[in-house]
Amino acid sequence: METNKNIGAAECGDCNTCGKCDELNSAESFDAAVRAAAAIDRDSYEKNLARQRRATLANDTKQDGQHETFSRNAVARRSSAGQEGSLLNHEGLPLFTLIIYSENYAGVLNQITAVFTRRQVNIESLNVCSSSTPGVHKYTITCYCKQEMAEMLCKQIEKKIDVLQANCFNDDEIFILETSLLKLSTPMVLANPDISRIVRRFDARIVEVNPTYTTVEKTGITSDVLENFNQLNELGCVLQFVRSGRIAITKSCIERLDQYIAKREEEHQNN
Repeated sequence: METNKNIGAAECGDCNTCGKCDELNSAESFDAAVRAAAAIDRDSYEKNLARQRRATLANDTKQDGQHETFSRNAVARRSSAGQEGSLLNHEGLPLFTLIIYSENYAGVLNQITAVFTRRQVNIESLNVCSSSTPGVHKYTITCYCKQEMAEMLCKQIEKKIDVLQANCFNDDEIFILETSLLKLSTPMVLANPDISRIVRRFDARIVEVNPTYTTVEKTGITSDVLENFNQLNELGCVLQFVRSGRIAITKSCIERLDQYIAKREEEHQNN
């Protein structure tokens, strides 16, 4: 029986009954199978991708006029007004920043957040890092609440054994900074010059550009970060938006943690 050299194992599909592959050289059979499988997978992927793109575009257009702006399945979706975290209505409550110092032990963060949970206060942002004092970590937490509640939270947190100090501040008492990243549709950036003007107006920095998307970094106070996002979002070019937790330092000339540590050392020496 003459064997068809062009037939591979992946093309047969019935190796239990067909004997054509038995007479093929093992190396040739393997190469043919790999080429056939790769061709089938590539065709299947491209076809599935095209169907998925058409379905995504049709569904988004039907819902609220969202539109596909570049290749693959990336779709620019406008965020609904008032749905970006800190833009939610907090009934006129002021935003307080709690700066907490603790020893570097496991489980301290869980103890701190448990205080907010018991008081039914929602944490807006949370940043944890090591401080300039060795062995001490710094927590910067923001939340919307009344002055009395912020002070009560600090007192409850300071009762924890591993916590060294906790203080609350309003925005006028501290220097604050946030960093945000925005992924913008490159075709829309090239087509609409207003997008570039907004980026330059807010002193943002373009960190990456490719045919699909453009990544923009904006660092500044909270209001500037959000205003930059809102203006770009109104143009419908924002694909993704993320911002970091707040970092803050006090305007006081004296570091309260250093005062606390010096006082503790003095008390220890006197005893």
